[in-house]
Amino acid sequence: MSFPADFLWGAATSAFQIEGSLDVDGRGPSVWDAFAAQPGAVEGGGDASRACDSYRRWPEDIDLIADLGLGAYRFSVAWSRIVPEGRGRIEMRGLDHYERFVDTLLDRGIVPILTLNHWDMPQALMADGGWAGRASVDAFAEFTSAVADRLADRVPWWITQNEPWIIALLGYRLGLHAPGVRDLRASVAAGHHVLLAHGAGADILRSYPQVKVGPALNLLPCVPATPDDADAAAAWASDGYCNRWFLDPLFGRGYPDDMREHYERALGAPLDMIRPGDEDAIADRLDFLGVNYYTRRVMAAAEPEGPQQPFPWRVVGPAGDVPRTDDGNEIAPAAFRDLLIRLHREYDGIPVIVTENGGVFGDTPTHDGRIHDVRRVALLRDHVTAMGEAMAAGADVRGYMHWSLLDNFEWALGYRPRFGLVHVDYTTGTRTVKDSGRFYAEIARTGTVPPDPAPITPFG
Repeated sequence: MSFPADFLWGAATSAFQIEGSLDVDGRGPSVWDAFAAQPGAVEGGGDASRACDSYRRWPEDIDLIADLGLGAYRFSVAWSRIVPEGRGRIEMRGLDHYERFVDTLLDRGIVPILTLNHWDMPQALMADGGWAGRASVDAFAEFTSAVADRLADRVPWWITQNEPWIIALLGYRLGLHAPGVRDLRASVAAGHHVLLAHGAGADILRSYPQVKVGPALNLLPCVPATPDDADAAAAWASDGYCNRWFLDPLFGRGYPDDMREHYERALGAPLDMIRPGDEDAIADRLDFLGVNYYTRRVMAAAEPEGPQQPFPWRVVGPAGDVPRTDDGNEIAPAAFRDLLIRLHREYDGIPVIVTENGGVFGDTPTHDGRIHDVRRVALLRDHVTAMGEAMAAGADVRGYMHWSLLDNFEWALGYRPRFGLVHVDYTTGTRTVKDSGRFYAEIARTGTVPPDPAPITPFG
């Protein structure tokens, strides 16, 4: 299996998860600073004050990307470094940092893929409800303008929003992520305003020549647990909740009627946060779709059980013994292939960049000082192969960004989950390329999937 010569092989990170240095160069507090300070909010009591120390060690990280032979890097600009108070004053030291960063990537032949909002909204915007408040849309537009004015002449690929569903679900419905809100109506409003902000940001970015813009959605293929019609209906409804609620308005179809009915029944009220003209302001403002894929959802019918389970479906997981990552996610590359084919067939042949794909595996250095993460090697091989099969079936996939370049601060789960191609010793900051990193370097170098086990060659 061979991939096109211009295919973008890269890796991904986000600012809050790797940068540290939360109190330098005029950075303001973000919602994640406030959330992590709450006792019990983050597993192990950790925070991101140091993380991978990448705000200081970024040249070393770019060296790693170049040494791996990767041609692209997806990173995010920390919103609270650029607009510390959420609105108004622009912090030039933050923009200076990212300009140096982008220029160095380009000097090394690495294509920058820039994410604007990877969840680190300035805390000051919570005075207006954060994403649950409509003022967030204008605040995001101001942030977009500030970054685009500095970098749009050099950055070709822009991601406006990362995983709107997770922001709405974990941040505003279940309270498991920042800002820790637990309110279904706020969740619906937050998801809608994130999409509105995508539209506003895309309108700004499209005024710059050569820029391509899109959101990154975490998409979850939803399959029924049994052949029963009720489970099939539950899987379709879950698809509306996770996938179609975001895909359909982005592609000019408006919010799906079946999911509107579910929300209105659960809330006992119309969705008046979706105002006339809003769906038009979201529609058809994407040049590509970022796809974050980790696993699928196996669904069964269920009766609503109050505020914590307001919908008639539940996740039951696959039957039997299936391969899983260390955090329990089913490893399902065939579902990844089918998802990419579905997007091509049902959503206008949209160009896709796989903006995240990976898994948690806790392998640590062994006696030889190396990290033999054979399960991540297998995950990489199987998912890249599945992606190639989807491309052979017509899917227009332009690039693959593995999550993640580095082990990092994994939000509310702290430092336990390790997603990286590169192991990070959080005490010393030492970076060590894992076997999966070597394997991926071979894919990037050759444009083909090497045999398993990966060729082990001297590195770095």
